[in-house]
Amino acid sequence: MVMRWLFGDQLGPHFLDDTDADVLLIESTAVLRRRRFHRQKAHLVLSAMRHRAVELGERCTYLRTDTYGSGLAEIAGPLEVIQPTSWAALHLVDRLADERDVERLPARGFGASRAEFTAWADGRGRKRLLMEDFYRDNRRRIGLLMDGAEPVGGRWNFDAENREPPPKGHRTLGLPEPVWPGEDDIDTAVREDLDRLEGEGVQFLGEDGPRLFAATRAEALAALADFVGHRLPDFGRYEDAIMSEDRWMAHSLLSVPLNLGLLEPVEVARAAERAYHDGTAPLAAVEGFVRQVIGWRDYIWHLYWHLGEDYRTHNQLNQRRSIDDWFAALDPAGTDAACVRSALTSVRETGWTHHIPRLMVLGNYALQHRWKPQQVTDWFHRAFVDGYDWVMVPNVVGMSQHADGGILATKPYTSGGAYINTMSDHCGDCRFDPKKRVGENACPFTGGYWRFLHRHREEFAANPRMGQMVRGLDRLKDLDQVLAEEP
Repeated sequence: MVMRWLFGDQLGPHFLDDTDADVLLIESTAVLRRRRFHRQKAHLVLSAMRHRAVELGERCTYLRTDTYGSGLAEIAGPLEVIQPTSWAALHLVDRLADERDVERLPARGFGASRAEFTAWADGRGRKRLLMEDFYRDNRRRIGLLMDGAEPVGGRWNFDAENREPPPKGHRTLGLPEPVWPGEDDIDTAVREDLDRLEGEGVQFLGEDGPRLFAATRAEALAALADFVGHRLPDFGRYEDAIMSEDRWMAHSLLSVPLNLGLLEPVEVARAAERAYHDGTAPLAAVEGFVRQVIGWRDYIWHLYWHLGEDYRTHNQLNQRRSIDDWFAALDPAGTDAACVRSALTSVRETGWTHHIPRLMVLGNYALQHRWKPQQVTDWFHRAFVDGYDWVMVPNVVGMSQHADGGILATKPYTSGGAYINTMSDHCGDCRFDPKKRVGENACPFTGGYWRFLHRHREEFAANPRMGQMVRGLDRLKDLDQVLAEEP
């Protein structure tokens, strides 16, 4: 009898199809010994795996072993393996297939198959891979937010109605807090096991805390319904804003159950689409959310494979410094910058921040401080509850750190304090002044932005999206002092 081996991020029903095969799940402690993951991430993954094993009952063989290899050695007979979500896991399957009967199955959990993406990427006349083009192709093929052959509302992109700064005079959006799952006996056992591993010398990042994110299919569906019913209408408008007293704002938090495989992205996008047709959410908000789910998320997944295994090693900007210890350890006391301190505190306490603190605060800080992109990628992978290799390699190497020289993004995502001041409410509570480049109260992002441009003046002078900013260096009368304050 064939057995289907599922990894810990392949936990939804769409990973079983209609098969009646038995299921194998392996919990490997070596994974936790090798790398320092966030405590709440380790808890979430183990809880989700153990909950799935209980749901599957006698159909599931659940092994707790030191390594995957030692677990697989206990299993005789043929195996089915759905394409895993990292190059390392794929090589593990390759080695396994050299030793025994293994049937490889296509990937699940994305709107487009790898074959469909390849057909799009290799399409006639395509000179550059652009997410916007892929997103439109994906929507057409799936039939999402479409009116015949045209997009609903006559436009593909509603960014002009989205991405407003936070409302002035408010510290929160005033929305209901997301629905949180309750812990059970499985979570208690997971916490006890992690305590034991810590006693044996296994190290974790961040703080322990109540499990905030879905570990079962039922909890994931409840989280989806809660988002669509209570926060989706405000999502697009404020998706790029940061509010110091509103960690969750109108965000879905669904990347976590999506990346565990508990939700399928098309069903998530369909739920948002229904809200538009029912009149409970505006088109701009729905389109912005759908763009994230079957646009950007799908695009990142496919680029991870399309760009090849060596893509992670790119370091086009020659960033050679190691991450500061305080940042690596999620210690907000290491900085006086309110935005960085707030973002690190959120990651420390929950393993999560939304995409703008990740990109324009934490990633921006790393880029300006010349930290090695591979270290930054690994940190994001380990510190975030929704962080996986396929997620973080393109997002960090390509977008956040511009280490690929422009393969993924046409410009580096860096800014001075003015952007953070516009899109957040942090600067009013910060001792640094976003308008100052030099001096004791100078914003580290403002001075860092000009130092970054100076270091890469030649490279970015010819970039159509960067040339004007580079020419601005010549108008800075205090440039020498700015450069002298390099940390």
